[in-house]
Amino acid sequence: MTTLIGTIRESLRYKGREGQIAWMGHRLAGLGTLLFFVIHVVDTSWVFFAPELYSEAIALYKSPLFLLGEVGLMAAVIFHAINGLRIAVMDWRPQLWKYQRQISVATFAIIAILFVPAFIIMAGHIIEILSSGAGGVAGL
Repeated sequence: MTTLIGTIRESLRYKGREGQIAWMGHRLAGLGTLLFFVIHVVDTSWVFFAPELYSEAIALYKSPLFLLGEVGLMAAVIFHAINGLRIAVMDWRPQLWKYQRQISVATFAIIAILFVPAFIIMAGHIIEILSSGAGGVAGL
């Protein structure tokens, strides 16, 4: 619990620059991915325990809100993976800490380069679903 409180306190004390943005983004991306995994395990269990709920969940996942959430999930996974590699490399080679700013900027560039093709593919899929009328749950 102390670690959680420390993390929240430190994240609210913005120090700026690339390192703080990467620190905060890494934690948010990790929490977002964890939330997805929990939801995924629960809804997948419905296949066996409540098939009608599973069918409703699949229909809900085709709504515009959830389709945008998928894009956010992809961004979170790519960010968390590439930033995690940056952290591992910098821990492995401590002499690189003096280049933290340059390495962080390069990391952000790599994330953007990897996300663009994923976004294009996912946007095409979203447009296809929404134009076919399969998406859109009432109230969302």
